[in-house]
Amino acid sequence: MKLWDAKFKKELDKEAEVFTSSLSVDKKLADYDILGSVAHVKMLAKCKIIKGKEAKKIVSGLKEIGRELEKGKFLFKDDEDIHTAIERSLTERIGPLGEKLHTGRSRNDQIALDERLYTKDEIKKIVSQITEFQRAILRAAKRYQNVIMPGYTHLQHSQPVLFSHWLLAYLEMLERDKQRFNESYVRVDVSPLGAAAGAGTSLPIDRKFTAKILGFTRVAENSIDAVSDRDFLLETASASSILMMHLSRLSEEIILWNSEEFGFLEIDESFATGSSLMPQKKNPDIPELIRGKTAKVYGGLFALFSLMKNLPLSYNRDMQEDKKGFFEMMEIVSSCLSISTKFLPKIRLDKERMKEMAEKGETTATDLVEYLAMKGVPFRKAHRVVGKILGYLEDSRKTLKELTLTELKRFSDKFEKDALERIKVESSVRSKTSFGGTSPKQVQARIRDWEKRLA
Repeated sequence: MKLWDAKFKKELDKEAEVFTSSLSVDKKLADYDILGSVAHVKMLAKCKIIKGKEAKKIVSGLKEIGRELEKGKFLFKDDEDIHTAIERSLTERIGPLGEKLHTGRSRNDQIALDERLYTKDEIKKIVSQITEFQRAILRAAKRYQNVIMPGYTHLQHSQPVLFSHWLLAYLEMLERDKQRFNESYVRVDVSPLGAAAGAGTSLPIDRKFTAKILGFTRVAENSIDAVSDRDFLLETASASSILMMHLSRLSEEIILWNSEEFGFLEIDESFATGSSLMPQKKNPDIPELIRGKTAKVYGGLFALFSLMKNLPLSYNRDMQEDKKGFFEMMEIVSSCLSISTKFLPKIRLDKERMKEMAEKGETTATDLVEYLAMKGVPFRKAHRVVGKILGYLEDSRKTLKELTLTELKRFSDKFEKDALERIKVESSVRSKTSFGGTSPKQVQARIRDWEKRLA
């Protein structure tokens, strides 16, 4: 069945028919196509474009098709796309009345509608999954609240921080991800139905009525833009790419910290695999695959940009290719959030090793600088003084925590006995009391705040 071939004198070439078919991809939108069609038919009856009895019969047929689709019993044929499949099946069931279904609309606004309905549901699901992952991270932060580890800049030891503080950094990232998805949702939540092929229709339709039935808050105000716009896919894909970047960064750190060289944590066996050759191996496959799948999501985003970058208004068949990659992106994001939520709580920390490494690399040197600054020494001078102390330590092959007060006073008479306490990693962490800092007091406050926000 073709919806468009009345004027054509030749049948479509078989290879061309296969080449142009999108059914294998857009059948995923079947439920949304049924929803949109039911709303459209109800509107046609309300506006007296078709009779009420006709509408009831069409809606009944559509719902029957919907039940068959849900149970996997719907019979697809050589249909061009999901719209054709449903209309063809409807006409087979209720006769010529089924041909009234398409009154006042085009496949152009129909597919735009289906994609928006699908994307709205996906955004809601992903936002919910992000929240669940945040809760898992928060539980881990509470469990390991006072574990000290080295902080890093340039992948070099910087200053001691709490492991819980590191976890809370990812909560912040994920919260921004939720905000991006929610902000995208506002622009997805616009009904294109009734824009028809791009010019609107001369039939007395009520676009606000269908929008309300379908749960849209707004109606697209320009019929050309309504059928040609795919910004909502690009925005959602962009938010997905940033989210995946965050998951990939988290995965990278877990991979590093799970290695013998770091030894900060151990991945549970239920989330690791072995080697077919080396019996001793326990590989961090879950975070590695998240890292790898991030590349596929990036690829999907740039494929969409490339697809849309030079299309004249309004609809072009190129846009048929917007769905497969986008569907895959949504599946990847959802699966990565799901596995991360199960995987992260299972890791085990080596607290002693983390503290031991936090003490290496003279990570409390800045605390001595700030100690002198509090004693009235200009910051730059204090920085030079501590730099000279570090040079002395290198020459004498000693560490900061091995320094005596006598040695410290060689460099500045401002040092008192309490300076030796500032050298300890526990003291360093406790002293970071600025808002958002790594002190236990600040971290506890942030944990309480997050508990309220995620309740």
